[in-house]
Amino acid sequence: MSEIHATAIIHDGAEIDEDVTIGPYCIIGGNVKIRKSVRLMNNVVVDGDAEIGESCTVYPFTSIGLPPQDLKYKDEPTGVRIGNRNIIREYISIHRGSVGGDGYTVIGDDNFLMAYIHIAHDCKVGNNTVMANSVTLAGHVKVEDYAVIGGIVAVHQFNRIGAYAMVGGFSGVTQDVPPYTVSSALGSKLRLYGLNVVGLKRYGFSVETISELKRAYHILFREGLTLKDAIKKVQEELPYTEEIAHLIEFINENRRGICRPGKKSPERNRAE
Repeated sequence: MSEIHATAIIHDGAEIDEDVTIGPYCIIGGNVKIRKSVRLMNNVVVDGDAEIGESCTVYPFTSIGLPPQDLKYKDEPTGVRIGNRNIIREYISIHRGSVGGDGYTVIGDDNFLMAYIHIAHDCKVGNNTVMANSVTLAGHVKVEDYAVIGGIVAVHQFNRIGAYAMVGGFSGVTQDVPPYTVSSALGSKLRLYGLNVVGLKRYGFSVETISELKRAYHILFREGLTLKDAIKKVQEELPYTEEIAHLIEFINENRRGICRPGKKSPERNRAE
């Protein structure tokens, strides 16, 4: 049996699975689907064509599925899809998609979203990501699996943050951040500062794989080659592992340019 507080407003048509907890003053729209073992703590609004997967916890004053902040939006039928086991903290806004994208804002499984985050229309967030307080994703942003984004980071529309990448706090992201890298804005522009070696070790990447990625990073970003020539050299000199293939594919698919290295510092050199 689900536990629904007497002050919650559940509109006709909403689908509420078993073992769901809906706390005081929550408002659930008529097209919403809430899967089993979800907990909405209190003062949560879920509206539109929105689905929240199993075992998610949503903290107070969060809104999910409201219309996008897009002047072109004219109440077309778009939606939000949220996967399983996500932690969604206080004052987060997750807007529905738009007809300018594929119509859906999508969040995968096992993500940890800290307070005051905004996820705009048509964003695609993978699995096992961590976003710290006050991260802002503009429309059509893609965040791949296991990415970590520091506090007060703003990501420009249509940008991508690659798998296992780490973006330092107080950064503005205006170009794609390649997978497996560390980046930070020590100045006016986001720059790369080597591989996310600590993160890769924590997630069980082998010494050999990390060494290959280091070599690929050096060729791509430190030898002064054009990206076309650097990619060709990586393909000729390194084994075409799953990780190298993903790195190259990510770079080839960029639309807004690729974040490049900043000035080296002795501390960060060790990460490369």
